[in-house]
Amino acid sequence: MSLLLQIETATTSCSVALAKDGVVLGFKQINQRNIHAEVITLFVEELLVSAGLKYDELDAIAVSSGPGSYTGLRIGISTAKGLCFALDKPLIAIETLEAMVYGIINADQSAISADTLLCPMIDARRMEVFTAVFSAGGTKIKPTAAEIIDANSFADLLEINKILFFGDGAEKCREVLGAHRNASFLPDFVNSAVHLTQKALEKFRNKEFEDVAYFEPYYLKDFIAGKKAV
Repeated sequence: MSLLLQIETATTSCSVALAKDGVVLGFKQINQRNIHAEVITLFVEELLVSAGLKYDELDAIAVSSGPGSYTGLRIGISTAKGLCFALDKPLIAIETLEAMVYGIINADQSAISADTLLCPMIDARRMEVFTAVFSAGGTKIKPTAAEIIDANSFADLLEINKILFFGDGAEKCREVLGAHRNASFLPDFVNSAVHLTQKALEKFRNKEFEDVAYFEPYYLKDFIAGKKAV
């Protein structure tokens, strides 16, 4: 039996879910920029109270580990690590792009043909995205990378495969990739802690835990601070 608290803060979405043996008991989320620090601990408390559970009944904390927003990742992972230290519970890390893929797979498998590739995209800046390519079954076939998207991006894969692009970085790529006959885009996809459920349960059962003291977010790129407007 497992009771897992799941945290997703890699994008503008701040989301927390509670899952028991792979079944989501409840979740809370808001898709709004720069609100993560304000609501995340409140969401955790409200979920546990509504489920009639106490913190020490949790078996592990799972967190979306990146890539994604530097600030969002710091907030989510700091919260997860703090809970793990305080409760003496294990930490489970799920790569954000992988969680996004399982969110699509588990939402509606009938809409994905066996030859369709899944391409989650997280907005970086300008025409750059954090992305990878997965099979319809969730196997990664193109590694995670920060890529600047142009008309030739994914050209080799698009020639022989249908690709579904989704995530908050996908819409800005529609203009340069959308004309290809094999490219399709899923609008309004929002990252959610619910998407961590399947992989978090697998890792818990296999005891694939992180070293809480040394674990860091998967930034993929160095953080570059913007100049404050005068």
